[in-house]
Amino acid sequence: MANTLLTPDMITKEALRILHQKLNFVGNINRQYDDSFAKSGAKIGDTLRIRKPVRYTVTDGAALGSQDSTETSVSLPITNQKHVPMSFTSAELTLDIDEFSKRFIEPAMAQLAASVEFDVLSKRYKDVFNVVGTPGSPLNSLKTVLEGRKKLNDNLAPNDGKRFTILNTQANVDLVDALKGLFQDSAAIKEQYKEGMMGRTAGFDFYENTLMPIHTAGAGVDDAYLVNGAGQTGSSLVVDGGTGALKAGDVFTIAGVFQVHPETRQSTGVLQQFVVTADYAGGAGSVGISPAIITSGAYQTVSGSPADNAAMTFIGAASTAFQQSLQFHESAFTFATADLVLPQGVDFASRQTYDGISLRIIRQYDINTDAFPCRVDVLYGSASLYPQLAVRAVNN
Repeated sequence: MANTLLTPDMITKEALRILHQKLNFVGNINRQYDDSFAKSGAKIGDTLRIRKPVRYTVTDGAALGSQDSTETSVSLPITNQKHVPMSFTSAELTLDIDEFSKRFIEPAMAQLAASVEFDVLSKRYKDVFNVVGTPGSPLNSLKTVLEGRKKLNDNLAPNDGKRFTILNTQANVDLVDALKGLFQDSAAIKEQYKEGMMGRTAGFDFYENTLMPIHTAGAGVDDAYLVNGAGQTGSSLVVDGGTGALKAGDVFTIAGVFQVHPETRQSTGVLQQFVVTADYAGGAGSVGISPAIITSGAYQTVSGSPADNAAMTFIGAASTAFQQSLQFHESAFTFATADLVLPQGVDFASRQTYDGISLRIIRQYDINTDAFPCRVDVLYGSASLYPQLAVRAVNN
């Protein structure tokens, strides 16, 4: 009986299955696949536009109020193309799919998954302004986890079973050890002891991730930065008083500027946390911040504008690194892929899509080396749709 050769589609589907399985951050956030490039193929620089729901205010009384329907959107540029070079012979295509996967696909997809995951995590954590925990201290308390849960609740994150916590490896050690004796259902306790992982606790599905980026605070976070001028609004803040540099991802509060309830727009009495959105060289000038300071209307974010000379207080110590984990709802972030072109005149080419991820495999004969080089490609972009639905839990 003749051997049955593995087809390009079989190989691509298996690669896609394994890639999806290994992405425990990207695999748990919103994923969007844009099929508009299915015929022509997308390229780096193409942009997807993702609409966000309209927000409104309520009017009291019998008289009809009026307000505009302001639709907002997030532009998601397709900025990254990553690939793994592979090589296998025609004879090796006679292997069964499980053996072929073990020898070729799994090692390749492990590398591709790690590269994609780290890239997305490194970009997206810097958009998150909610922070719990203390830099330099272990994440070893259920209270810290619940403080993160509170921040998600205060920002109206859906409680629909799609909340996740991605722990760095040290946080996983400290938290599992701290909670091993607490009341839990027997299945959860069993998993903690046998797998060294949290499972589902406090409303979150927990995962351990070795790729969580470490944040190094800017040299200026210990400086006495002040707001320079009253009445400021928007996504930049004019400051003075400090001299040191600030880093994208540095988090701070402003004296007298409080978070508001997203629906009632009433002050919660909790200082609003902000994040620096781009590296800042230091000194007097304008710092990019998120969320934007909006003091009225449907998209109000804070209780009021900061006063002149209001103090800015940063998290962390100057030029000091700290680890972090992420607590988030699925809709906080999005990961989008688009179809790459399928070229003609090659030995084989295949493109498959699964659960919002498009993957392409191409193999071609090289007459110069008498070899069959192969490449596995993914073209993607990521964005923070609702960064208020995510929390950075910091630790030592």
